[in-house]
Amino acid sequence: MADSVQLRINGRMIAVPGGTVLAAAIAAAGVTQFRRSVSGQPRTPVCGMGVCMECRVTINGQAQRRSCQTLCEPGMEVQTDE
Repeated sequence: MADSVQLRINGRMIAVPGGTVLAAAIAAAGVTQFRRSVSGQPRTPVCGMGVCMECRVTINGQAQRRSCQTLCEPGMEVQTDE
């Protein structure tokens, strides 16, 4: 496991410890809105285990990926709806 992983969240480069779950890295970066509901309401993770689907973000151009089920990888590009 790497000591530190650098990735980009909403255009901002951050570093997190190796083995960090992406949802935790996004929250640590100060992002409070991961996505929007169909009615436009802000959403953020609720369950932390992939059931609620509120943590979905775009990862390396792939939309609707669950950030609570994804480990951070070097160079990862993440986009939320914030």
